Amino acid sequence: MDVSIVIPALNEEGIVGKTVKSVPLAKLKEKGLEAEIVVVDNASTDNTAQEASDAGARVVREEKRGYGNAYLRGFKEAKGDIIVMGDADGTYPFNTTYEFIQPLLKEDCDMVMGSRLKGDIQKGAMPALHRYIGNPFLTWLLNALFKAGISDAHCGMRAFRKETIDKLNLHSPGMEFASEMVIEAARENLKIAEIPITYYPREGESKLNSVADGWRHLRFMMLYRPTPFLLAPGLLVLLLGISLLIAVIFMDISRMHSLILGSLLIIIGYQMLLAWMHFGAFGETYGVNKSSGAVNKYLSYHSLGRELLLGLVFIIIGLIVGINVLYSWIAAGFGGLFQILDAMMALILFILGIQTIFSGIFISLMLLNRTDKEE
Repeated sequence: MDVSIVIPALNEEGIVGKTVKSVPLAKLKEKGLEAEIVVVDNASTDNTAQEASDAGARVVREEKRGYGNAYLRGFKEAKGDIIVMGDADGTYPFNTTYEFIQPLLKEDCDMVMGSRLKGDIQKGAMPALHRYIGNPFLTWLLNALFKAGISDAHCGMRAFRKETIDKLNLHSPGMEFASEMVIEAARENLKIAEIPITYYPREGESKLNSVADGWRHLRFMMLYRPTPFLLAPGLLVLLLGISLLIAVIFMDISRMHSLILGSLLIIIGYQMLLAWMHFGAFGETYGVNKSSGAVNKYLSYHSLGRELLLGLVFIIIGLIVGINVLYSWIAAGFGGLFQILDAMMALILFILGIQTIFSGIFISLMLLNRTDKEE
């Protein structure tokens, strides 16, 4: 088998048959290419599977719902040397399959991606929010972080050799699978060719959720590259908080409001730094951010003992300061409490200590899981 067209389908009765029939099997055969159509029925509750089968597709059923789960099953089932992927809702031009795979047949690239933004988006095919804001922004961010160099990161019509896709570490179950494929391709330095395509209005009910799906893509990029999302902002917020506290101590400014804001910024900034460490530990355990030098450098110096000790130091100092405040309050006959700065410092130190201890335990458990996987 030369070409496999993999089409995931969830309750696409009424359109999946048309989509299957739009694949130009006769033309591919005339060009000397044997082709198959694999429809992955993603646990549909309507007549999707039968309609696809009647139209000439080989139907496999994947009970685990999700865009990524469906494609992972389809790639596994595909017999072709070249795999073409696209949705079942009639939005992608499968009738141009032969032209679409030309860069692969000529061995000019490792992967072909369609570009709706460089092609023709027909009226009603893509909401304005996606076309002018969501898709361009997420594509720009992905290119900035991973140097993919593409114009439409979420175009679902793609093609590649099966041996190429087998090299990528793909495992995402949902819509973030689209970003994962591009990120992994960029990490492996695959050559990606883009072909402008026509994008048609879908038939049937859309399964997309703009906010939820957009967040899934953004969250996935954060997992792969936590440093620009968490380390740099966390350090900035932490330094702002420390600066405010220093101003309260050594400068004549409004103490109460600055003290509260500075304390809040310190806690938030420190938590962002810990989250950066957590993302790094998770990514290192599951092999998704091995190229992140800052994360790996931290993990190489990670020690549960040192972090427990640091947390205890924070807590002990906080307790000493807090006990001193309590003693002064008792000595004053439980009257007005004027040691607000000391009381706030005790609170901050105690919170940072608790954060440090539980963070160290969590990271150690993640890295222990990584060690178990390697063994």
